Amino acid sequence: MSAVTDAVRVAAPGNPVGQSIRDSLVVAKRNLIRMSRIPEVVIFGLIQPIMFVVLFSYVFGGSMNIGGSTDSTVYREFLMAGIFAQTVTFATAGAGAGIAEDMHKGLIDRFRSLPMARGAVLTGRTLADLVQTALTLLVLAVVALLVGWRTHTSVGEVLGAFGLLLLTGYAFTWIGAVIGLSVRSPEAATSGGLVWLFPVTFVSNAFVDSSNMTPWLRHIADWNPFSATVQASRELFGNPGVSTSDAWPMQHPVWASLIYSVLIIVFFRTLAVRKYRSAAA
Repeated sequence: MSAVTDAVRVAAPGNPVGQSIRDSLVVAKRNLIRMSRIPEVVIFGLIQPIMFVVLFSYVFGGSMNIGGSTDSTVYREFLMAGIFAQTVTFATAGAGAGIAEDMHKGLIDRFRSLPMARGAVLTGRTLADLVQTALTLLVLAVVALLVGWRTHTSVGEVLGAFGLLLLTGYAFTWIGAVIGLSVRSPEAATSGGLVWLFPVTFVSNAFVDSSNMTPWLRHIADWNPFSATVQASRELFGNPGVSTSDAWPMQHPVWASLIYSVLIIVFFRTLAVRKYRSAAA
C-alpha cells in the first residue's frame, strides 16, 4: 500500500488526461498485486463457470432442441457463448464487493487525500477486474475445448468475440462500482451485485433458444443487452443458434453489443464517479 501511495504522490501533474491514465494504472497495479496475494479469489471465481459448463453440457445437453437438433454436441457449441457472457457479467459482484470493502476500511478516504485524478480509483479497480476476467475466460475456453466446444471461423473473428465479451464484462463492472458505492458493507454489495444478474442472464438467449419463449418474454430477451453479446459471440465463433427474431439487436448483434456496452460504460461511470465524490466527501 505504501508503494502505491508513494507512486501516486510523486505523479507529475502534466496533462490531466495523462495523469488520470497514470493514476488509474497505479491503482490497477495495486489491486492486481492484492489479487495475486489472495489466489483463492481467482480459484473460486473459476469454479462456478466450470461447473456451469459441465452441468449444462452433460445434464441438459441431450434434452435441448437447437435448430431442430437434440445432439448434445450442438448444444455445447450453442451453450458456450452464453457461459462466457455469464462469466464476464458475474464479475460485477466482485467489483462491487471490492469497492465496498475499500470504502468500509477507509482506503477511499486515503486515496482522496492524495493529488490524484478523482476517477482513477474506480477506473483502476475496474481495469484490475478486467484482467482477472480475461484470465478466467482463458481457463474457461480451455475447459470448453475439453468438453467438445469448437469454433468454425477465423482467428480474427474468434478474438473479436472474446474482445466483445471483455468489453461487456468491463461495462458491467461499472454497474458493480455503483452498487459498491451505494451500500454499507461488502456483503451487501455481493448480494446486490448478484440478485439482478440472474434475471438478466436467464431471461436471454444464453441457455435456451429465445424463439421457444412466450412472445412477451421473447421480446424482453431479444432486447436484453446480455443477449446481444451472446448472439454476437455465437456469430463470431460460428456456433449454432442464429436468431430468427426481427428485433434489431438480434439482426445486428455485434453493433448492438458495442453500442450497449459503450452506453453502459458512459452512464454508469459518470454515476459512479459522482457517487464516489459524494460518498467520500
